[in-house]
Amino acid sequence: MKYKRFWVLVLVSLALNTTKILAQTLPISSQLIPFNSSQGEQLLLDSQARQDYFLLSNQFVTQINQAYCGVASSVMVLNALGLSAPESLQYKPFHVFTQENFFDRAETKKVMSADLVSRKGITLAQLGDLLISHGAKVTVYYGSEIDLDRFRSLLLQNLSKRDNFAIVNYLRKTIGQERGGHISPIAAYSQRTDRFLILDVSRYKYPPVWVKAIDLWQAIKTMDADSGKTRGFVLVTK
Repeated sequence: MKYKRFWVLVLVSLALNTTKILAQTLPISSQLIPFNSSQGEQLLLDSQARQDYFLLSNQFVTQINQAYCGVASSVMVLNALGLSAPESLQYKPFHVFTQENFFDRAETKKVMSADLVSRKGITLAQLGDLLISHGAKVTVYYGSEIDLDRFRSLLLQNLSKRDNFAIVNYLRKTIGQERGGHISPIAAYSQRTDRFLILDVSRYKYPPVWVKAIDLWQAIKTMDADSGKTRGFVLVTK
């Protein structure tokens, strides 16, 4: 009982930190389970694959513009990994990855500029290259190259261990949300319901949600017009 109470306090803490942001979110499709619900909270309590949740929730940020979902997701993961970060202008003299200093590194600017990302967003391959430019080790998986069982297995293995993270690039419409492509980290898996927890970085639009594995898999198999390839996901380690 004490154990469950502790986790309830953890969940409440996250909810309190996001109350103002979540106040105006869009309606949630019936095929999704919002994390800020009693059912959503219970799924995390019951999950046996939630190692990434703890570190990611400590680094949870909202994207600062509507094209920065990949940048916000990368900042969360890089900080969770504890990689060497640049000095932050906002938090001088402390070093931490922020969406404002993400493109300060010369290697990162060679991949693409902050201005270009602000106008066009990023593709799956660019997401991988940007993370690599900050010293992360990245494996890129395209939805067209992976079946449902392999997709589930790779994410489950990742979520069961510390110090590695998964970021998905998916089409919102496929999982019952509004409009186009999006990028966010995965934080946990519910074996009982076969659902993954997406920590959606556009917190002004949607709260974190539990999505069925098959729906998310179908969402990463969709075509990205900018790249001419399917969407997919990246696994990130030090």
